[in-house]
Amino acid sequence: MSSAFAWLAEWGVSFASLTGGVLTLFVFRRGLPNVAWIVGYLLLLWLVFAVLVELRQPLAESGRRSGRLVVTAADYTIQTLFHGLLLFVLPAYWASTTLTSRNVVFLGVLVMLTLLATFDPWYRAIVHPRPWLGYVFFVVSIFAALNVALPLVGLPPFWALMASAFVASLAITPVVRRAGGRTWVAALRVTVALGVVAMALAAVGRAWIPPAPLFMARAAILWDVLDLDNVEALPTTLSADEVKGRGLVAYTAIYAPAGLRQSVGHVWRHRGRVIETVALAPVLGGRREGYRTYSRKTSFPEDAEGRWSVDVVTASGQLIGRLRFRIVR
Repeated sequence: MSSAFAWLAEWGVSFASLTGGVLTLFVFRRGLPNVAWIVGYLLLLWLVFAVLVELRQPLAESGRRSGRLVVTAADYTIQTLFHGLLLFVLPAYWASTTLTSRNVVFLGVLVMLTLLATFDPWYRAIVHPRPWLGYVFFVVSIFAALNVALPLVGLPPFWALMASAFVASLAITPVVRRAGGRTWVAALRVTVALGVVAMALAAVGRAWIPPAPLFMARAAILWDVLDLDNVEALPTTLSADEVKGRGLVAYTAIYAPAGLRQSVGHVWRHRGRVIETVALAPVLGGRREGYRTYSRKTSFPEDAEGRWSVDVVTASGQLIGRLRFRIVR
């Protein structure tokens, strides 16, 4: 019995927390995260983080038990904030990630960090002995949260990506100041320079980041669009003769938060090679069923057989979703 209580004390709360977080994945589409909560989490996280960076060494060197308790409490508070913040934004990334694309890597990183922050024994064993890993947690959490929050107030995903990378770099100013013995102004110069580099890296690697909180509400391949309220999807395997004779329509309903206006396009691919790119009318956010749009393809090559896909992308090249089908003889 005592061993069971010991297990519950060590792991029970972590498993309960994880279960609650997983359940949020199934209710995300009922309403996007409130931006005020995200900003509140971010401000509290940065404040506790900055205070701990300043006080950790003096408290540790004092040798007092009270000092160690303060550091332990601050570490646990930061872990709790990591956990809450990541669970808060993870459903948005889950919804906007295309699991067959490269942006699944970023989702995987968030899932890994969330699991570490959820299970206290793992966090203590892996993160506590490695301060640099705690800084990675901090930067990724700030970046991921802002990247979701900023589009909720109308900033397009690409500019949200740039701003998130820059602010996440500025957030480590206390670390740079403390580590190099710099003044606050000198440390800020360093992190501003890091922010510019981070923005450049984010711009180059934007295809690896899901365009949260945009996501595909519905997608289908059709023969024609007669009534957008009654869409009947075709099977994923189609006859080459019929496709060449009738053409195809790629229908997509894209969810975006209210106030957001985002240009999108359809990229038709055959066996992985781009065949045609169609610019569509900008998505206007705020519709629960998603902003409905489509592209039509009437000309297909003689050797149309094989794998086809239609990527739904933002104007900057971030992948919102993907349609797949196959053409056979």
